[in-house]
Amino acid sequence: MTELHEILYCSLLAPDQPTEIVGQIVSRARVRNATEGITGLLVFDGMRFCQHFEGPRRQVLGLLNRLEADPRHTEMRVVYDGELLGRRYRRFDMGLAQTEDDAEGEDIAILQQLDGAEALERFLALRPRFDIAG
Repeated sequence: MTELHEILYCSLLAPDQPTEIVGQIVSRARVRNATEGITGLLVFDGMRFCQHFEGPRRQVLGLLNRLEADPRHTEMRVVYDGELLGRRYRRFDMGLAQTEDDAEGEDIAILQQLDGAEALERFLALRPRFDIAG
């Protein structure tokens, strides 16, 4: 059985990028993630990204390396990185939740300041509030 791994990170949309780029990012990610066995959720509040993804360890770490090199976002900070016993996302290869709700945006800003299990628990508690496109 393949060892599963999960990562949660937060970042900011690069100043030179239009918000419309997010749809393109997700469309391309869905295709690649499906072939690599990666599932997850990207939350975007118009300025901040918060992405939680999971899958086979090697593929997840490869995706993390690609994300760290991606100039479409800045100030990337991994807030959780760990092993996973079972998948949390079974319905989609990469779900997208876009929010302009001030409370949800504030929650993401707070999440960026957390680390480890506390960050992961906070994100997982927020998931039911998001309108997820899968």
